[in-house]
Amino acid sequence: MPTAKPITIYHNPNCSTSRKVLGWLREIGHAPKVVEYLETPPDAPALKRILGAMGAEPADILRRKGDAYEALGDVAAMKPDALLARMVAEPVLIERPIVVNGKRAVLCRPAERVWEIVD
Repeated sequence: MPTAKPITIYHNPNCSTSRKVLGWLREIGHAPKVVEYLETPPDAPALKRILGAMGAEPADILRRKGDAYEALGDVAAMKPDALLARMVAEPVLIERPIVVNGKRAVLCRPAERVWEIVD
């Protein structure tokens, strides 16, 4: 039986991994809140909460593909808050999908990581 905790998926409908995770959640009876984060990006406090729930730093959820990533330059030299600010300003830099279940969150790369936080 699905948990009573609210599940949120930060989703990109153009991403096959994101579609797979969303499908799995629905197949097991969850009705997650779907946030198409490219259209409705999380603000800095929300992204910090997600990272806290993951026990992660901004670099851990950085999408390392595409023009926006290339434009960052030396990511290793960036302070976490500066990287977080860029991710908020350019949400394409956020890897997906991220699933939040209560106080826990996981980047579902690979997709099977979703099973770490759902019942």
